[in-house]
Amino acid sequence: MTEPRTAPEVSVAPMMDWTDRHYRYLARLLSRRVVLYTEMVHAQAAIHGDRERLLGHDPAESPLVLQLGGADAGDLAEAARIGEAWGYSAINLNVGCPSDRVQSGRFGAALMAEPEHVAEVTGAMVEAVNIPVTVKCRIGIDDQDEYADLERFVTTVAGSGVETFIVHARKAWLQGLSPKANRDIPPLRPERVQHLKAEHPGLAIQINGGIRDWETARAQLHPATGPALDGVMVGRAAYQDPWLLQAVDPTFFGEPAPVATPEEAVAAWLPYAQERHADGAPMTALTRPLLGLFSGRPGARRWRRILSEGAPRAGSGPGLIREALAAVVPARAAG
Repeated sequence: MTEPRTAPEVSVAPMMDWTDRHYRYLARLLSRRVVLYTEMVHAQAAIHGDRERLLGHDPAESPLVLQLGGADAGDLAEAARIGEAWGYSAINLNVGCPSDRVQSGRFGAALMAEPEHVAEVTGAMVEAVNIPVTVKCRIGIDDQDEYADLERFVTTVAGSGVETFIVHARKAWLQGLSPKANRDIPPLRPERVQHLKAEHPGLAIQINGGIRDWETARAQLHPATGPALDGVMVGRAAYQDPWLLQAVDPTFFGEPAPVATPEEAVAAWLPYAQERHADGAPMTALTRPLLGLFSGRPGARRWRRILSEGAPRAGSGPGLIREALAAVVPARAAG
């Protein structure tokens, strides 16, 4: 079983259309320690699709976890092997996404209703690779939302060799709520995750959902009563304000941050942007992760406007980022 950790794992949640390789490279410039996740990749896409586009990443992004979606044990085992060969640190199975498309494919959160099948799938994945296989799930779905349902799911899947569970502390309504609504409307029940850790001290139990600052994260990791959790996963907050990640290393690990200011982060980002743009990456993709970098700071609106308006223009290049930085620095100095 997993040994107790001396420090919690802090990670950024996998988010479709958001946690692409460009965002992850920026995140790594802000924190050496934060664990990063890919967008969800369907197992069949990993097997049959354009692997460079779907799985390609910079070695600097590590530790980096590949999140897979699917329900077929053979496909997921093969996709896990491919992910290991591509240098990922771990493979995560998505058992939490509530979208209609995911449900129609019998994967994501719908799989919480089938713990024995999930155990068959994860067992095949564990056998296929030498890196950890983890599961990201909800506390429940629809009317299967009692603690006993979560306990049965985790106990069954852990029997296949999975030792780490990242639990979104909200249930998911598979019918009647959109994926967006499922992120906000079902109430957070962090006590369920804490109870799970108390019942399974040998498993690594991490919590996700509703975490927007590090004070909240610390409170979740070290509740007033009950055992400490093994990790915390932050989602939209880390994308909308990526500078949040700059505090991870000093706050949780007692280590200096890699950069001291957003300007330093942009300077470190530029060589990457130039290289990727030369390889064909559009400026819209390269500037999108940067839009929130100055959130809440003087010049933030000007920064976003210059990047948002300039990136789609024909002939736009990395010089646009320098232009935006030159415009925002005087505002910060004045502020």
